Amino acid sequence: MPGREGLSLAWRASWLAWVTLVRRELNAYFLSLSGYVILAAVVFLLGLGFVEVLAAYNGEALNAPLTEVFYSTMFFWLILLLAAPIITMRLFAHERATGTYETLMTTPVGDVTVVLAKFAAALAFYVVMWLPLLVCLGILALYAPEGNPLDWRTVASTFLGITLLGALYLALGCLASSLTHSQVMAAMLALVFGVGVFMLSFLRSSAGEGRGWLGGVANHISLLTHMEDFVRGVVDTRWVVFYVTLAGMCLFLTVKVIESRRWR
Repeated sequence: MPGREGLSLAWRASWLAWVTLVRRELNAYFLSLSGYVILAAVVFLLGLGFVEVLAAYNGEALNAPLTEVFYSTMFFWLILLLAAPIITMRLFAHERATGTYETLMTTPVGDVTVVLAKFAAALAFYVVMWLPLLVCLGILALYAPEGNPLDWRTVASTFLGITLLGALYLALGCLASSLTHSQVMAAMLALVFGVGVFMLSFLRSSAGEGRGWLGGVANHISLLTHMEDFVRGVVDTRWVVFYVTLAGMCLFLTVKVIESRRWR
């Protein structure tokens, strides 16, 4: 029984430490100018995408879900590729630049707790950042011609895809931020990682969609293929496992980098 009580107290202390760190990181986003600059930039890009959709389909019937129409704009991918590096560049690099990293690492908080707290706060901010998309989709559905209803199940699957893809990119950003002292360098590394993963999506064009094992691998790692399913309302568990596994691997590597720096 004492052992169980000690384990319970340890879990409670770890949970409280995690909540405290998440709140600290969220305050850094929502109580600073940089956080609102990111939100304003995303709203601006979403608005441009919204205008592009209106200009392209004004007065015409849509043969695809509204989420798929918006997904086809370049602004959708521009937000995904640029937002994550900017959100995550400060997570560890800023701590080192300001001298608070050593203080954080000497507190009785595990490295896993620190990494998961920073990742959770970044993911929460990322999800909030995408909420204006609901307004855009709602306006389109309100003024769309009869026969173009907005299926909220499709919207839910689209946001699931955006969240999973964002989780992978944020995990890559966490890893990049843990590798350097410079926020600019962290953002550049995360951008290179993200663009590299995105470019793998185009292997399906050269390998052929579904032709042999090479085509199967190309389709499996293609972000475009994954999002095409999500924006159409299809939730494939293979893609969920794909993103969760890769994000978990990146966070694991981040923990190992933090551990190596702690004992250096």
